[in-house]
Amino acid sequence: MRKLRMNRWVVLAVLFLISVLHQADRLLIGPLTTSIMNAFNINEAQMGAALSGALLVTGVLFPVWGYLFDRYSRARLIALAAAIWGATTWFSAISPSYGWFVATRASTGIDDASYPGVYSLLSDYFVPRIRGRVYSLLKLAMPLGYVLGAVLATTLGVRFGWRNVFRFTGSMGLVLAVLILLLVRDVPRGATEPGFKDLTEIKGVRFSWTTARGLLKRKTLVALYAQGFFAVFPINVVTFWLFRYLEVERGYSGGCLVGITAVAVLSLGVGLLAGGALGDRLFEKNSRGRLIAGAATLIGAVLLIMALFVPRENVLTFSMLVAVGAFFSSFAAPNVGAAICDVSLPEVRSTSLAIQSLIETLGSALAPLVAGLLATRSDLHTAFIIIIAGATLLWTPCYGIAIANVSHDIEQTRAELLARKKA
Repeated sequence: MRKLRMNRWVVLAVLFLISVLHQADRLLIGPLTTSIMNAFNINEAQMGAALSGALLVTGVLFPVWGYLFDRYSRARLIALAAAIWGATTWFSAISPSYGWFVATRASTGIDDASYPGVYSLLSDYFVPRIRGRVYSLLKLAMPLGYVLGAVLATTLGVRFGWRNVFRFTGSMGLVLAVLILLLVRDVPRGATEPGFKDLTEIKGVRFSWTTARGLLKRKTLVALYAQGFFAVFPINVVTFWLFRYLEVERGYSGGCLVGITAVAVLSLGVGLLAGGALGDRLFEKNSRGRLIAGAATLIGAVLLIMALFVPRENVLTFSMLVAVGAFFSSFAAPNVGAAICDVSLPEVRSTSLAIQSLIETLGSALAPLVAGLLATRSDLHTAFIIIIAGATLLWTPCYGIAIANVSHDIEQTRAELLARKKA
């Protein structure tokens, strides 16, 4: 157990580094879009096909990765995912034609579906009372990766070209695969659950389809799955369309445009850390604490809608409302992931997280399209209001059901584990 405690921070540091660099690799294609379109002489629709391919592959493979992570060594599979990331990004860099680029870019979605295994592994390195903070650090990789990707695209991309940027990030994936093999080790599933900290192996912790199907009997999980589909709509719509909305409909440009976007992204990251910490603190007092902390996302939705009604000339008020709204909007993300682990048996946690990721991916894929369709009928301002308000009204009741049932499901999960210990 002492060795596990000493090693867990090294493992977290490695996985955090990988997550940041991987997110940078995924997200830098946005700033590089114009260069890629010019290289292959393609239009927006053709570029959209290249972007959608990776998302489709990711969604399809979430259940596959979830199953593999619950059956085999998570550490080795994470290393494999990093190697796939490196190889497929390299293939994108050397694509000789648009057709090859679509195929190779779609293949980059293979490793994107491996995150459930990362969260599952960390759930067995860290005890339940601090999982929210641990997960918030990994979630922080997305806004940090967004910033890093933009920096790489605007510095290396301008000087060396988009292909060399992909060669650089692809090489990092291959290097990090080796680093994982050297520093990350798997641990017994369920090792940090209450009452099991001193065991090297827990009886009955083996993947089975019966146990996996039993996930749908947990009311908390079903409710969180349902809310996950709708909850991702606002953040994905804002992420995808914010730049255009600020530029075209509010008339912002230059430093003002970049400043508002940067503040929103940074606020989102700080909110992840604050939400995870608050969730852990409340969880120590009440098993519903995590999800209660995550409910602060409702405040974020209200503030973002309020920002949309601020006159365009009042830049400071608008920026403050967007920043604070983004801050609260991210409170749910780390707490939902931690709650899923709290109510799932250790041998099917990767599968449980993969189901959530699959459902959220479907919502993420539809959100920009729905916003675009609404915008063509009116404008982005109206689309933002409809989507943020509508999605909030739909996910809130589901979230309430999860809060009502989470204590019972946690007790049931722990009772099953204790029964194995006594057997």
